[in-house]
Amino acid sequence: MFINFGAKNFFSFKEGFDISFELGSTCPQKISNGKPISNILCVKGANGSGKTNILKAINFISSFISRSFDWKVDGYLQFDPYFTSKDSSEFYVTFLIDNVAFRYEAELTEREVKRETLYRKTKREVKVIERIDDNIIYTVKEYNELKTIKMRKNVSLFSMAMQYDVKSISAIHKKFSSIISNVNYSGLVAQTHSLDFINEFYHNNEFIFDFAKKIMMRFDPSIKDIYISKTKDEEGNDTFRPWFVFEFDGEEDILSLHLQSSGTKSLYKQLGSYKVVLTLGGLLVLDEFDINLHPHILPHLLEFFLDEESNQENAQLIFTTHNTEILDFLGKHRTYLVNKNNTESYCYRLDEIPSDILRNDRPISPAYNQGKIGGVPNL
Repeated sequence: MFINFGAKNFFSFKEGFDISFELGSTCPQKISNGKPISNILCVKGANGSGKTNILKAINFISSFISRSFDWKVDGYLQFDPYFTSKDSSEFYVTFLIDNVAFRYEAELTEREVKRETLYRKTKREVKVIERIDDNIIYTVKEYNELKTIKMRKNVSLFSMAMQYDVKSISAIHKKFSSIISNVNYSGLVAQTHSLDFINEFYHNNEFIFDFAKKIMMRFDPSIKDIYISKTKDEEGNDTFRPWFVFEFDGEEDILSLHLQSSGTKSLYKQLGSYKVVLTLGGLLVLDEFDINLHPHILPHLLEFFLDEESNQENAQLIFTTHNTEILDFLGKHRTYLVNKNNTESYCYRLDEIPSDILRNDRPISPAYNQGKIGGVPNL
């Protein structure tokens, strides 16, 4: 599981931010279910406040650690500092692997790695790897093989080490490869994968398609079945297309995905990612996850991460939304608000507000709508 992450001098966050999945001692049992780390977090704020930049940070960290070797040689790293700042940007993320806590830190410019450090905590936190510029200057014994690797200035040591098949870091690399996100350097992307990829993926992974199909049919009972056809195009290549079966007046008709509602299309494109992350115990990062979906559907999607039967691997979800009703479902312990002071963003979790405005036995939405806790546009 991921415990927390943050960044400094990153897009609109000059002084930085910290996003934590850890639940405090005041969190009620009905929210925590006795667990110290939440499986879901919501980030909410006005348009332009910087909430998507928070998701960009964890997406960047994931991409940098897992696949920066694939980026252009001597190319720019895929983030911006705060406006014209010439200072380095800082990143960190804390995560669990087999109940052992690791903390990764990185100091980067737009062109190169200045420092990467990995700490591990069992009884106490100790440094286990450190890289300065292009040199691994310190490792504990189990990571000594890293010292033989020639680094590239714009590539993470983990992504580079995977090219040398260094097995000691494979679990960490796998951890960050299990993050699926619908944001990139530019922000929200229309869909994480192309429709052709999704169609073929569903066709070849029946248990994932069954998961998606059951949910779509649950939310639209008029759909009686969904299947993926496999045919050949004019060049002899395999093509895959989804078909939706409807029954009316004793008859049957089959319609393509293009004729479905916007909500059904959205679910079709997203639900595969839900199931993959739930299966891997990864992290799903969704900007505006409520697009084209009815507000009453949203809690049901969150329940997949909260229910121990459907989420046996402790997968997590962090998302942004403009829906306000969902705040009452989430409560103050699982909600961050983002605000902006001139050009600089800042954020806070609602249980950090030192007042009795928000109580566990009261809904949050009235206080939010009245502008008492921030995160609303200044109109």
